[in-house]
Amino acid sequence: MTEFIRITEQDSNHRDLEQKTVEQLVHGIHQEDVSAIRALGGVLDRVVPLIKVVIQRLKNRGRLFYIGAGTSGRLGVLDASECPPTYGVSPDLVIGIIAGGDDALRNSIEHSEDDVSQCWKDLSKYRVSQQDIVIGIAASGTTPYVVGGLSDCQKNGITTGSITCNPNAPMSQVSDFPIEVIVGPEYVTGSSRMKAGTVQKLILNMISTATMIQLGHIKGNKMVDMKLANNKLKKRAVGILVKELKTSEDKAQQLLKKHGSIRSVLQSYKSDSQ
Repeated sequence: MTEFIRITEQDSNHRDLEQKTVEQLVHGIHQEDVSAIRALGGVLDRVVPLIKVVIQRLKNRGRLFYIGAGTSGRLGVLDASECPPTYGVSPDLVIGIIAGGDDALRNSIEHSEDDVSQCWKDLSKYRVSQQDIVIGIAASGTTPYVVGGLSDCQKNGITTGSITCNPNAPMSQVSDFPIEVIVGPEYVTGSSRMKAGTVQKLILNMISTATMIQLGHIKGNKMVDMKLANNKLKKRAVGILVKELKTSEDKAQQLLKKHGSIRSVLQSYKSDSQ
């Protein structure tokens, strides 16, 4: 059996941090971030199959769940919460669940991650099924809440994925599509909100963005289904229509007010031109 090593907990390669200047600290942190990006580049072949399964599940009316604790849980909730305004999808399509519930988004509730059976209870509130896919996020790959949740999913025939930063992690053993990005020790020993958190966020960006593109929520490179929730987004929408329709800002604003969304305007314009 391959040995499990907690690389994320190993001693930092940098010493006497309190004696360094701000310039030295910034350059040191950046150096580690660059190394993390390189590590992610080496596992993209593991990211692609997971995304393809996510796309397949969502095309067949399934849902994507992220589960995690602490920083990892917050990143999952963040990615899920940004899908509705960015792509105009239902908030029930991508769901982020964090150990300890919503209160854990702002406050540290560290003990909540130790309950191996709680995640399945949380997932069950959403009636999780074999149509869905559940992705566990944990820098260490050992978080009981996440490992237990993925294990229970597999027992119930639900496809699982995982994102971790330790090789041969326990979480990977209960994941159908494990991703292990070995970023090495953190700049501040054990502070996995840094490099580990960075690559986790980047992978989540890849998952949600590639999936939404494949589901048809992007035209060219524009967010045609975004919710026009504020003046900035309305202005962006007008700019998209001006470019796509080769029209004036006033006309674009009128069309947007009439039809309510970029997609509706484009579809109406296409119909009228045929």
